[in-house]
Amino acid sequence: MRVLNTLVAAAVAFFPAQAFAQCDPGERVTKFSLVTSLQGHPKGEAALAFADRVNSELDGKLCVEVFGNSELYNDTDVFDAILNGDVQFAAPGVTKFGKYTQQFELFNLPFLFDGPLHVMEFLNSDVAAEMTAGLTDHGFVGMGYWANGMRQMSATVPLRLPLDARGLTFRVSSSSPVTAEVMRRMEITPKKLSFSKVYDALKTGEVQGQENTWANIQTKEFYLQQAAVTETNHTYIGYIVVTSQDFLSSLDPETRQALQDIMKLTTHERNRFAFEINQQRRQDILDDDGVIVTLTPEELAQWRAELKPVWDQFKSSIGEGLVDAAILMNSTTNPFE
Repeated sequence: MRVLNTLVAAAVAFFPAQAFAQCDPGERVTKFSLVTSLQGHPKGEAALAFADRVNSELDGKLCVEVFGNSELYNDTDVFDAILNGDVQFAAPGVTKFGKYTQQFELFNLPFLFDGPLHVMEFLNSDVAAEMTAGLTDHGFVGMGYWANGMRQMSATVPLRLPLDARGLTFRVSSSSPVTAEVMRRMEITPKKLSFSKVYDALKTGEVQGQENTWANIQTKEFYLQQAAVTETNHTYIGYIVVTSQDFLSSLDPETRQALQDIMKLTTHERNRFAFEINQQRRQDILDDDGVIVTLTPEELAQWRAELKPVWDQFKSSIGEGLVDAAILMNSTTNPFE
């Protein structure tokens, strides 16, 4: 029998990128590739929970090994790795799917969602399900949306207003036209870098700023290279767990259904904790004497006013129906009730 127990935890202390699953002879071994930390990060924690449940409930049939910190692939190369069968699971950021469809640019629209609960309400909707359904045309199967949280901005100077970042170079995660327009309006130079290279780029001054969630900023220690983190909550970072149609089709019907049920349960349980994890990582930054800038209502209103025109600029390419549906989600509904 295989378990992710204290012996495994000891192994992870020496090899932090991988969650070791002691697979039994005759089991089918699968790999889950992540770019983030495994522990203390919403995506990493969810992947470990998924693997632990699969390795318990499908013992003797299927075994999942989880690799973090870009040990196997970054979020660009992992798409081909999935289709080639080199890994079976990945959870790229939603906006990484831009090369397949512009619909996911929705999540780069600044201040579209009022907060993480509103995003979760949208992701639990039929509209969001239709977005992932379109990935089957490219050989993928979207198994679920995993939550992280809202993006914050950090830089070598404290940011209170959009133009406070004028002249700086910011790391961006993708060649998003929406993000490029936001950077242009803030008079920032965007520089695309993989997640694994952000810390060194901040440390050397290759870039002077970045945007990310509290969990990403704290677990990768980005805040140590920045003057302050501004609590903007301007866009959302979440992930689509994907596998390939070929892999799912290769499983017998009973195992396939069990795997999908485990993913559904894990997604529901772990998404409940994503907000709490990010709030704890925020507190960790403060406890380590990191500086967090809290915007006044007037300052936040100025951010919203200066960046909202981006909505109209990209609404047609993203899909007017999608943008309108997202706007309607800005309510007080709790998706977990």
